[in-house]
Amino acid sequence: MKPRILLSMLALAVAGAAQAQTTVEYWSNSLSPKFDGVMKTLTAQFNASQSEVKAVWVDVPWDSYQARVIAAVAGGNPPGLVNLTVPWMASMAQQGMLQPLDAKVAGFKQVYTPGALADVSYDGKLYGLPWYNQVAVLAYNKALFDQAGVKTPPRTTAETFAAARQIKQRTGVTGFIPKLNEEGITQVFLLEGLPLVQNGRAVFNSPAHVKLLEQYARAYKDGSIPPDVFSIKFENLIAHYGSGKVAMLNTAPSALVRVKTDSPAIYAKTAVAPHPVGKAGVPPGNLFMWSVPKGYRNVDAAVALGRFLTNDASQLAFSRATETTLASTRAALADPYFQSGANSGDPAAKGRATAADSGATARTLVQVGLPDESAMIQRLAQALEEAVTGRKPVKQALDGAVAYWNERLAKQK
Repeated sequence: MKPRILLSMLALAVAGAAQAQTTVEYWSNSLSPKFDGVMKTLTAQFNASQSEVKAVWVDVPWDSYQARVIAAVAGGNPPGLVNLTVPWMASMAQQGMLQPLDAKVAGFKQVYTPGALADVSYDGKLYGLPWYNQVAVLAYNKALFDQAGVKTPPRTTAETFAAARQIKQRTGVTGFIPKLNEEGITQVFLLEGLPLVQNGRAVFNSPAHVKLLEQYARAYKDGSIPPDVFSIKFENLIAHYGSGKVAMLNTAPSALVRVKTDSPAIYAKTAVAPHPVGKAGVPPGNLFMWSVPKGYRNVDAAVALGRFLTNDASQLAFSRATETTLASTRAALADPYFQSGANSGDPAAKGRATAADSGATARTLVQVGLPDESAMIQRLAQALEEAVTGRKPVKQALDGAVAYWNERLAKQK
């Protein structure tokens, strides 16, 4: 064979190999520039690990992220992976905008925690690969607990109400700040295992729902929860706790870093325990995942990248870089990075270990699949405020919101 012919054949072979490589663009939201280092490192590690798939990382600002993803899917040119929250995943899956991944992940899904797998499921199918999580813990002011004679941190919702009432009565300080604003309002019921929707109809005016909300109404009346509970945002939660205005803080361990910086005196009095669970027995989390949009043709390549990004080593690398997130794999949560603070006197280190211990069963407690989510959540928030403040009887307030929800749910059918 002549050298020129041999070179030509070699060039064709090289060109063919390059052409066979699949480029997978994957979109995160609002990680750049703070986490450029870890994301670029993970991308480079994946690309060096094999030759069939090339990963390209793209970060999109939070405010435009969801609209841009939907537009890409509608336009028939989606990326291979998109980083979604549980509500976004459920909404897109409901609209047929995501590809179910059950068959693709069957061989390795056991690496993820049961709670994470439940979070990435919708209507009986898996629509994502679990990535990072934020699991809530209970931070509490030991000095106020001692002053009030509360011996142990509450383990349940009922114990939380009892401790808050005792703290208010004996110290004059508000006990805790429940999520009664629109940011986390459905968690109030879901934490207790009380559904908001069953068989396509709203059911949150049942006797059990009414009884639960009556506890919040009593707590509001006796000052166990603050009068501005309906408008308090995340930043205010930390400020209230840091200023000594509230004895308990239910939040992700990352908030403790803020308390340490902004309120070192309160931080020094802080202890950490697992987040109190309701009758559902599930601690609240906030999971993010990688999903494959409808219309993306090389699903195997996208899943290969997603599997790498969510394996034990990659999740640990991301958690170390952020210092505020938890992994969603069983092995990673057992790593010393999370567990070394289990017996620490430092609240932040203790919080990380405590959250990791709860990570296996934690769930993102939000209502998904609503046809007019913004308006329906707003109407529910209005009803809860009417009921808890006493402007309306609890049952009457909930009846009105249920009727509103059912009108919109009926249009969905």
